[in-house]
Amino acid sequence: MAISINTKELEALLSSTPAWQNIMLVGKHGIGKSQILENHFQSKGQQVISLFLGQMSDPGDLIGIPNKNEKTGKTEFMPPYWFPLDGKPIVLFLDELNRARPEILQTIMDLALNRKLAGRELPQGSRIVSAVNEGDEYQLTDLDPALVSRFNIYHFKPTVAEWLDWAQAKGLDGRVIAFIENNQEYLDGDMLRTLDAGLEKTPDRRAWERVSALMERIGTEDDTAKKIVAGVVGAKAAARFFESFSEKRVLGAKEVLQDFPAVQEQASHYRLTELSVLNESIFRYLDRLPDEEFSPTMRRNLLAYVEWMMNKGYREAMAQFCNLIENVRYAHANLLMMQQAPDVWQAVNRFILSL
Repeated sequence: MAISINTKELEALLSSTPAWQNIMLVGKHGIGKSQILENHFQSKGQQVISLFLGQMSDPGDLIGIPNKNEKTGKTEFMPPYWFPLDGKPIVLFLDELNRARPEILQTIMDLALNRKLAGRELPQGSRIVSAVNEGDEYQLTDLDPALVSRFNIYHFKPTVAEWLDWAQAKGLDGRVIAFIENNQEYLDGDMLRTLDAGLEKTPDRRAWERVSALMERIGTEDDTAKKIVAGVVGAKAAARFFESFSEKRVLGAKEVLQDFPAVQEQASHYRLTELSVLNESIFRYLDRLPDEEFSPTMRRNLLAYVEWMMNKGYREAMAQFCNLIENVRYAHANLLMMQQAPDVWQAVNRFILSL
């Protein structure tokens, strides 16, 4: 079984693996493999060329078209559209490797071992990363053990928290973020899949990004909106998504920090698990908030929220809030509170001493 890694570990892996070692990522579709790769290497000035092998019907799509050299009388292959001719190293991303036709996979063998394609070498320093799908819902091709042995293999499993961080930084619709915070099992939708899903839609991370864009345009929550969203994430996930609005159980960090007294009654009906999600949401929000945007209003409301947990019988939720302060993942949020909200910091210390 492949070693499992999350997004942070994948970033470290891409930085530390030498270019001559090939990497294979195993995982579901729509979990961000290609996007993370492109962002990582493009930030370092490297070109990423993605080839979707499952869509290639002929080896010529990969190696180019044969052509007779009039001088030598020998057949040569014209370089394919994607092949770099400027001598600069590339990152070649072979997506859907185990959905490729067998004749395509045979062509990959020499590329993976020798960095050669039809006798033409990739520029020095180029690297190869592949991605394979897993699951019974895919039509897959068995990979030759000899080909598999040429890759370092990792099972890519990004965490829900990592996606939520990304979604907030990306500016996704708050309703989508709050829904996933409270219904994490719907992010990738594994629990909704069947062995013979066919055209039945199930949610994935790309799909929720599309829902965010739709919700900003739709603006309503009527039956038409539900049908539109169902076409993206499936009927079950869409129904649960819209139900969450009517339940009035989804509170976000922004609402608490802007006017906690206005949402205090709603928060008072929360269970410990829901308050824990709200605490995480607040820390995640503050961790990405620029120092200059932490307003006096936010400080007052944060203090009101903390004192409410301390004094209204929500001590377990307050204890979980304190645990987040010790979490290095939210270093900026903690520093922000320490420097700009000392009254909140003092309240936290009082609570810890009272335990």
